[in-house]
Amino acid sequence: MGEGWTMRKMWVGAGVAVAGGLGFVMLLVVGVYLVAGDPAGGAGGGSKRLAEGSVPAAYQPLVQKWGNHCPAISPALLASQLYQESRFNPKAQSHAAAQGIAQFIPGTWATHGVDGDGDGDRDVWDPNDAIPSAASYDCSLASYVKDVPGDPTRNMLAAYNAGPYAVIKYQGVPPYEETQNYVKTITTLAKSFAAPTTRVDPSEQAAGAIAYAQEKLGTPYLWGGNGTADQGGRFDCSGLTKAAFESVGIELPRVANDQYNAGAHPSRDELLPGDLVFFSDDLTNSRAIRHVGMYVGGGYMINAPRPGAVIRFDPIDTPDYFGATRVTEDGAKALPTTV
Repeated sequence: MGEGWTMRKMWVGAGVAVAGGLGFVMLLVVGVYLVAGDPAGGAGGGSKRLAEGSVPAAYQPLVQKWGNHCPAISPALLASQLYQESRFNPKAQSHAAAQGIAQFIPGTWATHGVDGDGDGDRDVWDPNDAIPSAASYDCSLASYVKDVPGDPTRNMLAAYNAGPYAVIKYQGVPPYEETQNYVKTITTLAKSFAAPTTRVDPSEQAAGAIAYAQEKLGTPYLWGGNGTADQGGRFDCSGLTKAAFESVGIELPRVANDQYNAGAHPSRDELLPGDLVFFSDDLTNSRAIRHVGMYVGGGYMINAPRPGAVIRFDPIDTPDYFGATRVTEDGAKALPTTV
């Protein structure tokens, strides 16, 4: 079910008042808090099915297939690892010599790399080999710790970070802060790659983020603008959404295509005020997202559209509409800060 009847009725009236400013936003903020406090909203759920467009189309079949390689992993979990490691960049190379889309170090690749496409070689730079190898490595780790009590996925991720012997020693996720953070990060990030099976809970911070963005209506757009004093308080699209959520204690990445992974993805008819809405010329690839706005109901968003324009209300239903994200604090914290 999408926005509730009460919310729909509210947004019909609010849509008429889009140019009305304060009255519109007061209704908006009250509506968001009402929905956020509604226990009937339901919790977001994971899924074996990938969220549409969340994985680049070139890699989606591989992730879908190999994400079911063993019960300890899923397509969404495998996608979250690849995104965390390289943001799906097959040419990524770290200072620690980790290579390719799955960021294997040479020693691990020598032992665990597989010929995923059956062409006779194992190429760490080829996603057709590296993605199957990542899944195979996960499943090997899961088999090493299969007799350890607790959740097999969490144990596998802990083994990936700390080694299987640490998981066996502690009979579960070891009491290492780094390992516990890694397990939480990957399992949280996986939610942004899974198609939700139930309605996703509204963000408690959404109303405050909307209120911040509303105060910027009429401000001239600035490419690369973060709203700083030296920039005259001006923003571009992702600068505005970043600042709006920062005002309520959520730190988002700077660019729109990374902001997309800060939470689960409600469908068009499930949108609620405060959801981020995204636009792209390639509707099969979230890494191609080029624009973001903040949904306010009634089919409208607060938008910093382009040079020469001002921050304003705009409709979201355009041919380049990609999808939406319901930002959460944990989802934002799970996003990688470096590649």
